[in-house]
Amino acid sequence: MRRLSDERTKLLFEKLSKFIGPNVKLLIDRPDGQYVFREHKERVFYVSERLLKFAESVGPDHFVSLGTCFGKFTKSGKFLLHVTALNYLAPYAQFKIWVKPSAEQQFLYGHNVNKAGLGRITESTPKYQNVVVFSMSDLPLGFGVAARSTAECKHADPLATVCFHQADIGEYIRNEEGLL
Repeated sequence: MRRLSDERTKLLFEKLSKFIGPNVKLLIDRPDGQYVFREHKERVFYVSERLLKFAESVGPDHFVSLGTCFGKFTKSGKFLLHVTALNYLAPYAQFKIWVKPSAEQQFLYGHNVNKAGLGRITESTPKYQNVVVFSMSDLPLGFGVAARSTAECKHADPLATVCFHQADIGEYIRNEEGLL
């Protein structure tokens, strides 16, 4: 496992700040210890420094995973956030969308959220803002992009798309091999 380069660290933090804003520093300086981001085979892992010290004794050829995989760098150099980061980002999310129970299953199958399935939305959510999607019982379901602002959602047609799907917890079943 190696440290991320300055360029890749910048890409990672830009992506994370789209979801959690200035709360990115809360991911690193946690009350239970210091956490760091490390790269292994184009994947970015979020791991405690304590666990990282134990892992130094293992050779890089024997690593499969360490900590939590936050995402990967694509061949074009962009950072793709994985659903495995959801539990760490959801508490700090700036903009949230809650879906009704009738729309949860559709979202978990990879479909966008329609106005009819929208339960609540964070006030002053701008259009095309990255959001975290929750169930009405505050269970994080996935990531998305707001297709409409909060004001536009109030007057939208019931079949109009209000959130574009990016990732959801159903990927654990649909894409088991690709997450690790």
